[in-house]
Amino acid sequence: MDYNFQEIEKKWQEYWAKNGSFKAEESSEKPKYYVLDMFPYPSGAGLHVGHPLGYIASDIVSRYKRHKGFNVLHPMGYDSFGLPAEQYAIQTGQHPAITTEENIKRYRQQLDQIGFSFDWSREVRTSDPNFYKWTQWIFLQLFNSWYDASADSAKSIETLVQHFESKGSEGVNAVTSNEESFSAEAWNALIDIEKEEILQKYRLAYRAESTVNWCPALGTVLANDEVKDGLSERGGHPVVQKKMMQWSLRITAYAQRLLDGLNEIDWSESLKESQRNWIGRSEGASVHFALKDREEKIEVFTTRPDTIFGVSFMVLAPENPLVDEITTEAYRSSVDKYKVQAAKKSERDRLADVKTVSGQFTGAYAVHPFSGKELPIWIGDYVLASYGTGAVMSVPAHDSRDYAFAKYFDLPILPVVEGGDISKESYDAKEGKVINSDFLNGLDVKEAVAKAIAKIEEEGLGKGKVNFRLRDAIFGRQRYWGEPIPVYYKDGVPHSVKQEHLPLELPQVDAYLPTEDGEPPLARGQKWNYDPEKGVVANGEGYPLEQTTMPGWAGSSWYDLRYMDPFNTDAPVSEKANVYWQNVDLYIGGSEHATGHLLYTRFWHKFLKDQGIISQNEPFKKLINQGMILGTSAFAYRVEGQNKFVSTGLRKDYKTVPVHVDVNMVNASDELDIEAFKTWRDDLAGAEFVSENGKFLVGREVEKMSKSKYNVVNPDDIIEQYGADTLRMYEMFLGPLEQSKPWNTAGITGVHGFLKKLTRLYKNEADWNISDEKADEKELKALHVLIKKVNEDIEAFSFNTSVSAFMICVNELGAMKCNKREILEPLAVLISPFAPHLAEELWAGLGHEGGVSMVPFPTHNEEYLTENSFEYPVAFNGKMRFKEELSLEMAKDAVEKHIMALEKTATYLDGKSPKKVIVVPGKIVNIVM
Repeated sequence: MDYNFQEIEKKWQEYWAKNGSFKAEESSEKPKYYVLDMFPYPSGAGLHVGHPLGYIASDIVSRYKRHKGFNVLHPMGYDSFGLPAEQYAIQTGQHPAITTEENIKRYRQQLDQIGFSFDWSREVRTSDPNFYKWTQWIFLQLFNSWYDASADSAKSIETLVQHFESKGSEGVNAVTSNEESFSAEAWNALIDIEKEEILQKYRLAYRAESTVNWCPALGTVLANDEVKDGLSERGGHPVVQKKMMQWSLRITAYAQRLLDGLNEIDWSESLKESQRNWIGRSEGASVHFALKDREEKIEVFTTRPDTIFGVSFMVLAPENPLVDEITTEAYRSSVDKYKVQAAKKSERDRLADVKTVSGQFTGAYAVHPFSGKELPIWIGDYVLASYGTGAVMSVPAHDSRDYAFAKYFDLPILPVVEGGDISKESYDAKEGKVINSDFLNGLDVKEAVAKAIAKIEEEGLGKGKVNFRLRDAIFGRQRYWGEPIPVYYKDGVPHSVKQEHLPLELPQVDAYLPTEDGEPPLARGQKWNYDPEKGVVANGEGYPLEQTTMPGWAGSSWYDLRYMDPFNTDAPVSEKANVYWQNVDLYIGGSEHATGHLLYTRFWHKFLKDQGIISQNEPFKKLINQGMILGTSAFAYRVEGQNKFVSTGLRKDYKTVPVHVDVNMVNASDELDIEAFKTWRDDLAGAEFVSENGKFLVGREVEKMSKSKYNVVNPDDIIEQYGADTLRMYEMFLGPLEQSKPWNTAGITGVHGFLKKLTRLYKNEADWNISDEKADEKELKALHVLIKKVNEDIEAFSFNTSVSAFMICVNELGAMKCNKREILEPLAVLISPFAPHLAEELWAGLGHEGGVSMVPFPTHNEEYLTENSFEYPVAFNGKMRFKEELSLEMAKDAVEKHIMALEKTATYLDGKSPKKVIVVPGKIVNIVM
């Protein structure tokens, strides 16, 4: 039997490329189906076997939908701006574009050989100026917009300016950080820079002083999701909190719409919940606490105004600007030390660390708005400057973190809601009767909340308010390899670069790291000024350009739209293309992007919908998070203090330290290639090895697949040995798409053997062996059971069970020695989404031309699934002895007569007459002797 997978796969990959087999039609009468993968960042390491998992799943769906008559858009591109290429440029001086291009070539080669049905004609790269021209254009739309809360929509900043000119701030209902009101006369009397200072508080893209995650080693600001345990996710470098003038996007304007939109999309509940928690909507009251002997006030937001009489102290975030102003000299040194300590932890780490209690008294006091009691003011890192007002009224009896703080620093704990035992823990439940609370006493919590808010508003102490945990998105990065922000400065006022001068391309620089003065790398450009008439000009002419670049998520926040219309030179996407493709029907990618890319993309799409540029509020109708393919790491066990290793079965006799071993040095029986291991590193050359039964066995452990754990399996090696179709089907066979599962190369032989069995149905040795004889009932049943199963499974994204069903069917057909065209033609189409190369070969072997990818997908016929016969178990005194297949239409008497006439029955009766014959139709025959 001839299954030359290398020749077959090369042949059909060339055919698809030559014929543009998977190009989406620009306009079509067919229904559309848009399938998208989260596009990769092209790293130098290339793909490992875990990376293609989601791509294979999306490709199965794409091929299936083409068979089903859809006009399928299944594009691919590269998220090609990124820190790794820039870090390599800093180290070597090689331009990031060169590194990125080399990496993309490697990725493309690997993707092609797996046989994906991507429409490569629509490829996009975020670092391509033709693409980022429109990323910059979208930024300028944000810069020139404000959010009208009354209309619940973004509007042109010009409409706001016109309102200020005629009416001042009166009647403006905006999402803004501006709290001051002014008249039209006052506005018109301001100079440009003063007006812009106000407008910055309204613009959806704006500059403001922000507390950011600053990574000195990388020379850039990082988003919260790029920092873990106080270190950068990329490289593990220390990250500190720092105040900087920074570009931000006012995503908070869309907080409620981002929440509401989750009800419209088919995403997993866990992913939706991640976004709900990140957005963090809460209702409560904004309350002002006066400062003792000072005019300033501390504003706090609380969801529990019913507990206001339980406040015994205040806590400010270490970064709160008030801290420096109110701290007394006696405590200044201690406060300053604490602030330095707190700056070493990211906001995410501070929120997550619920066990560590730390804080510092400032020496200042606030005054309780109702009781007039003095409340000591502390700073503590569990309070964040970016959430609420950066200050909390601490009610230790009814908040666990306040309780821990109060216990640690011996501060008063006053219960104001009945229930619980505050000697042991705080009582956080939002139910019970209010006590020790003046005008709130005796009320239920819910009633007390409403009355407290009413009293706070009546006394002019604050107001009821809805708050969100979501913060505006830091947008500027102090790095080179990113989209330049298209803004220039005239007399300190930011202005938009004209659209005709986009894209604003990256300048040539002499190095890719910040300048000696700490300015971003773009400051090194010799030609990085702007003239509104000429465009980019040499330094010394025109006006200075912005020196920071956009974050890595900018391009990925709208790339799905560009695939719809990749060659448009007049707009990011045309109305016609967007109306046809609308949004992504199926998006597949990792859940780690829940509060980053996925949230920012939803924000940008809602903004573009407000602008009338696109027709849909949500980018992705259905989203599936694929699980991870985990590595099966190998360990050799080194005896502590010695260059001696012991086989895994012997380590109980020694005190050992596990050492990761490259999995490529270990065979399927877990035996280590000792000679290869000894040449792997210099320190291993003279190592001693203690084997068991003549073999040195490694230990195994399932971990994340990673270069650092030496457990990476290269798909190129699998494809060379077994073929791409085997890889595709094996990755699907490993388990449900959404679940993580370990890779085991040893298991792949079963799938490869299945594809050989499948080929044997069509070929006799090297020759095609197809019969035109009519299929019998058993053959048709086997086929149509499979057709029904595969259709249902693909629609349910249950690909692993489809692979199992293929194996069962092929085994059944093989046992029947079936080679009939009536069965094998639909079978070739059925397998096409999973093993497309072999399917094309089988289809051509059946005598067809033009490829299999657009052939209608088989549908099952219920007639063939109906059971016409039953294999009766025949028992003697309750013990089953043999089986006999009979028509289900046979009456009981006919079944009994047939069974009793069999020679096998006579053999078991051995000349005796049965006492009774029990026939249960469609179940069993039992002969009682």
